[in-house]
Amino acid sequence: MSVTVKNISVIYSPINQNNTFSSGDFISGHVILDLAKDTKMQSLSVKIKGKAEVCWRERHKSTVVYSDKEKYYSVERFFVRENKTHGNDDHEMMLRDPSGQPYSSVVAPGRHVYPFTLQLPRQHFPPTFKASVGKIVYTLETKLSRSMRISSKAKAEFLYFPSPDVSNPELMAPQYRTKDEQINLFSFGSVSMNLKTEKMAYYLGEGLKVLAEVQNNSSRTIKPKYCLYEKHSFFARGKRKLHTHDLFKEEGEPIEPNSRKNVTKVLPIPPSLTISILNCRILKVEYRLRVCLDVPFASEIKFPVVILPFQSLSGVSSATNSDFGIWNQPPGGNAYPNPPPMPPSASPFNMVELPGHCGALGYPGPPLSQYPAPGYPGPPLSQFSAPGYPGPPGQFAPPSYAGLPGQFDPSVSHQSDSSAPPPYQECHLYSQLPDHPEQS
Repeated sequence: MSVTVKNISVIYSPINQNNTFSSGDFISGHVILDLAKDTKMQSLSVKIKGKAEVCWRERHKSTVVYSDKEKYYSVERFFVRENKTHGNDDHEMMLRDPSGQPYSSVVAPGRHVYPFTLQLPRQHFPPTFKASVGKIVYTLETKLSRSMRISSKAKAEFLYFPSPDVSNPELMAPQYRTKDEQINLFSFGSVSMNLKTEKMAYYLGEGLKVLAEVQNNSSRTIKPKYCLYEKHSFFARGKRKLHTHDLFKEEGEPIEPNSRKNVTKVLPIPPSLTISILNCRILKVEYRLRVCLDVPFASEIKFPVVILPFQSLSGVSSATNSDFGIWNQPPGGNAYPNPPPMPPSASPFNMVELPGHCGALGYPGPPLSQYPAPGYPGPPLSQFSAPGYPGPPGQFAPPSYAGLPGQFDPSVSHQSDSSAPPPYQECHLYSQLPDHPEQS
């Protein structure tokens, strides 16, 4: 028996070399249908959504599964929809072709390309993240429904990073700590240490400066020791699962017996780290700076550290309209003063006579694989490489977390891969958490 829908996919165009999106950015792309024969559609839609979920198992007397989910947004727009159930409200949710005409529910054999542009909400959501028992994902999804047939679906994940938010004055305020210690093993005397950091929040790649005033009233030479470590916390059903991992350790200058010394140490923030996640109910990514003296049984001083994304991660300038926008050219004119760039017009693109080209019949446009991001005249998209995202199509690596490819293993050091992603982020398979079925 022949297959009517040979392929369905959704692709999007990068807006920057990091292939990342931020709050309020427009994301443009296409839904592509390859049909073997005439097809009548009940509906064809594209959906954008973001969510977080956690799931893990623990063995007690029996196996207990802990899972939870947090949804951030889910908005669906339709190219075709025959069964309207919400009256006139449905018209506002329908997408039209660039000429303002509705799409036909009956399509001929060949390739059909439906363009769309969506705007991400302006709220600050947690960044893309993946670990062994939890993840935060943002996806584009398309769905084709036909009468008496199983729906055809496809998904593409995109990388979301919020813009740095330093409106909280505590993030940029200095931090102070003091510690006094008595030494009674292998030596005698006391030591004291006054510590200061310039602030709490640091951008990726920035240096963390630690100022220490050490009074050594003991009979031995001592040195301050520094460690930056991360904490991954996952929450479900009143239970917390915690992963900790030391990122790096360093030592400071030695302080001679019966002397006082001011020690300054600058610790580099690795650019491959996941940024701090503090605004998610079911998972958190936190960082701590641990400082101690190399004396037996010495207590530690800990500072909270907040890791911010690079100062410029968003792409094109975002329009100042609703929290969740859809760009749609209405018939008879442009209702918006400054629309984002759009691909060449088509209604939709039918590729029967021009296979491998992205354009209406008779339009000798470039091959679809060479179609650049809207308004972006730069290098081929195959050269775009998000930091820490070397994965091939259909796979997904954790954001800026080179060394945690979908699994969190504190015993494994971070490694990077310099291979570049494909021109478009296209995905037909969606990774699932272990034994945790996908829910919309």
